[in-house]
Amino acid sequence: MRKFYTTYGIGIALLLIAYFMISKWMGLHKYPILSAVNGVIFGWGILMAMKKYKATSSSFKYQDGFLVGLVSGGIATLLFSGFMAIYIFYLDTQFAQSIMDTWGLNYNKGSLILIVSLAMMGLSTTFILTLAFMQLLKESWNTAQGK
Repeated sequence: MRKFYTTYGIGIALLLIAYFMISKWMGLHKYPILSAVNGVIFGWGILMAMKKYKATSSSFKYQDGFLVGLVSGGIATLLFSGFMAIYIFYLDTQFAQSIMDTWGLNYNKGSLILIVSLAMMGLSTTFILTLAFMQLLKESWNTAQGK
C-alpha cells in the first residue's frame, strides 16, 4: 500500500509543480483563480491511486482505500507546499506581495499566510475528494457477500 500513495503523491506534486512553472512561464501565475486546476490535478491523482490499489488488492476495504487517497494527497500537499515555500522565500520574493495585492489584503507576514493557506487548501481538497471517490469505489453491502 505504501508504494501506491508514495508514487502517486510524488506524481501529483510533480504535476502541480509543472503546472505552476508552465503558468509562470506564460505569465499567468499571478491569477489565483487558475489554481482551480490544482483541484483537477489532485482529483486525477487521488482517483488513479485508489483505482490502482483496488485493482491490485485482493480485498478492497474502505479504510485502506481511504488511507491511500488521504496519504497520497497529503504527500502531494506537503511536497508542493515545500516547493512553494522555497519559491516564495528564495526565488521570487515579490510573488507573495503581488498575490496579497490581488486579494486586497495587506499583512506583514503575507508569505507565511500564503504557504499556510496553500497547505490548508491542499489538505481539505484531499479529504473531500477522497470521501467522494470512495463512494464510487467502495464495495456494496447490498450483495450476498456483503451480508
